[in-house]
Amino acid sequence: MWNKFDLVDFIQSCLPVDAVILAHRDSVNKPAVAVKDIDNDGILEISALYRWQDEDYIIVLKNQGDYWYTMLNTKTNGQSVTCLLRNVKQASISLYPAPVRTVKGTKWGFINNKGDFIIKPKYDNAYDFQDNGLAVVEVNRLNGLINTKGNFVVEPKYDDINQFSEGRAVVFDNQGFRVIDEKGTVITKKLYNYIGSYKNERALFSNTDDKGNTLYGFLDRQGNEVIKAKYELANDFKNGKTVVKIKDKQYELIGINGETLNTFNYNYVGILSEGLMAFQKEPEGKYGFIDEQGKVVIEPQFQNAQNFQNGRAIINTINDYIYKYGLIDRQGNVIFKPDYDNMNILGENRVAVGRAIVPDKPFMGYKYALADINGKFYTDFIFNDISDFEGGLASATDNKNTFFIDRSGTVANKLPIVSGSGSLTIIGDVIRALVDLRTTYFDKAGNIIYRENTVIPLNDQYKVIEEKYKPNKDYLVYYPQIEGIKYKTVQQAVNRRLKELSKVKYVKPDVQLEASYTGDFSVEFFKKNLLVLELNGYDFAFGAAHGMPSRIYPHIDLISGRFYELKDLFKANSSYVKVLSDIIGKMIKTDPQYSYVFPDSYKGIKPNQPFYVDASNLYIYFEPYEIAPYAAGFPTFKIPFNSIMSIINTQGEFWKSFN
Repeated sequence: MWNKFDLVDFIQSCLPVDAVILAHRDSVNKPAVAVKDIDNDGILEISALYRWQDEDYIIVLKNQGDYWYTMLNTKTNGQSVTCLLRNVKQASISLYPAPVRTVKGTKWGFINNKGDFIIKPKYDNAYDFQDNGLAVVEVNRLNGLINTKGNFVVEPKYDDINQFSEGRAVVFDNQGFRVIDEKGTVITKKLYNYIGSYKNERALFSNTDDKGNTLYGFLDRQGNEVIKAKYELANDFKNGKTVVKIKDKQYELIGINGETLNTFNYNYVGILSEGLMAFQKEPEGKYGFIDEQGKVVIEPQFQNAQNFQNGRAIINTINDYIYKYGLIDRQGNVIFKPDYDNMNILGENRVAVGRAIVPDKPFMGYKYALADINGKFYTDFIFNDISDFEGGLASATDNKNTFFIDRSGTVANKLPIVSGSGSLTIIGDVIRALVDLRTTYFDKAGNIIYRENTVIPLNDQYKVIEEKYKPNKDYLVYYPQIEGIKYKTVQQAVNRRLKELSKVKYVKPDVQLEASYTGDFSVEFFKKNLLVLELNGYDFAFGAAHGMPSRIYPHIDLISGRFYELKDLFKANSSYVKVLSDIIGKMIKTDPQYSYVFPDSYKGIKPNQPFYVDASNLYIYFEPYEIAPYAAGFPTFKIPFNSIMSIINTQGEFWKSFN
């Protein structure tokens, strides 16, 4: 247990040099220091009031094993200590997900506002802590929930866990959708085809009736079907009301218990937003707006219309499949004529107005100008992207950097300016940059407190170095280079090959490309002399429905520099192609997990079939669309070595490199 003098000395060591701990209000001789469990997690915290540079502050220190870190350090701003400590539980969630690249792939943990790991990187993925002190983490492709001590509240068992809303989270797996509370208890009585987030103590759900029709209803916070599934379409509640579709040309505005507030006999009625709903009288007709009483407020005159936000709605025209966007007010007055190629309402009375980079190909991207909702432009068309405004700032990008702008479109030079394309977000005491596929954290002064490592040690001799190649805003590759190979000529040859396989090639820097490409890598397996890397890529032709992923696994002997092929694993004349083809064919026929494979599409493997290995298994995989739908990704078949030992060349260089 602390004695008073040791405690005060310890706190003083955590404060600025000239800070003074204040006296307790009940005794001049007693310092304003307390040791108690403020956030009800069973661990004592230390709190103290102090004065620095003529202003009063409160600091709360939290223990994590042998390490103390600052849980809260803020000006009191005239607030009572009781009020401040009441908010400590939320402030205690100053933990931020951060990745580390390792020999076992990328692992995620949580850092504090100094960049120190408080929860060690051991998860395959991790997301922000929510206000309730819970964070979603992924382990072996399954999601669970942890608390701020890193303990599982829900073990990893779901395919996905959505954000909590009103004390409830939607989870789903291959069986369907459910709702859990903050203890992880499932509160729904059955499975659903879909459940949305809770709004106004209601969650939209859908199921299929006996005729195969999808119908929508609503759950309450106890998981009861408070409004039965009977609507063809429905939306989330807002301010106790929502719009539902009963049947063709019949929509209703309903209340929180399903009571009908009004009926609208139109072809289409949109979401209720700011008291107005977009509507269309007849199919192929123009769009206007009605109010909750059904009164036409803005006559149908637009080819399409979005919801009102901040007293404004985006409208658009369509001509030869080219969309043009404009902006109107609540009276239907046109603020911006529909002359622009894109438009986004950003909040705080600001709008991003976009022009196509290539006029007749808007799908290739836009340049945005910042304007206000009254039609005033603050900048030219200079931004590649602008996020929503929050607290007077928005994240924005141009061809070179990512940065904050203020409401006049001026770059906030005192905040971080990061080379590359992405976004910046202020979260509590830190600024997170997700730029060029990498995570960096800054403090408010713009100092880096955490950045992803670019060196992956394999052992005391070998390491993999991350190199970056970005000749064009739409072409980004991270590629591996190996250090530690004994003979430099061998190392240079290996690294040249890795650059080629990673698609590091000449790309014109200042032209608009027809497609974007991103490439990255990870360590898949390392043992003895064998290094297996995964080189993945994504090629997206602008305007396409989706891009095409690619995946290559170089198997590198770190002694000889040899890149092994599938045939190198097997004995000569072993008929490995037929043996493996038969094994995979049987798996497709008998294992339900491969039911997605196209009927009669599998014809066996090729001699140079894509593959990778680990210590115990051979993995054979196929490209998207090759034998299965795009959504199936890379169909992969795991074949244990002990089932094919009779054809493996155990005296071969490949096998010996990792055995």
